[in-house]
Amino acid sequence: MKSFKIMALCACLVAPPALAQDDGAFVTFKVLKPEVALTAATAAMESCRDAGYQVGVMVVDRFGIPQAYVRDRFAGLHVFETARRKAWTAVSFRTDTLSLGELTAPGEMMAGIRELTEPLALGGGLVIESSGSIVGGIGVSGAPGPDLDADCAEAGIDAIMDDIAF
Repeated sequence: MKSFKIMALCACLVAPPALAQDDGAFVTFKVLKPEVALTAATAAMESCRDAGYQVGVMVVDRFGIPQAYVRDRFAGLHVFETARRKAWTAVSFRTDTLSLGELTAPGEMMAGIRELTEPLALGGGLVIESSGSIVGGIGVSGAPGPDLDADCAEAGIDAIMDDIAF
């Protein structure tokens, strides 16, 4: 028993102190490299193309700033704005836009979000996460339904999962 107490005391002396909060002046975070963002965007577009849909895909960083955009040749003119806003909305509200559409439906507690100018609570925007941290967002627009946009966005994330899994 005495040796156990000595080992526990030694462990306490060598262990670094646990800080409840880091008081440093800087924060660190991860974002996708542009090449990885482009891979996700291209994979999402190709997934939709294989299903017969012409779409635009935007990948934004964790702050909603565009990193990559691809548009299939016959996708509508609106897809740039809607894909960007879906990706921005996903990272801004930290949730997929299909779920946000339900949460902000008329009569729901968060319905006021739809009164803001930038968010787009329409399926097709997903958060890209790695090790529990948001590293970006992806938005797809142009498929015949927001759930199909979301499926293609998921395919884009799946294409980079090996690169971003830590």
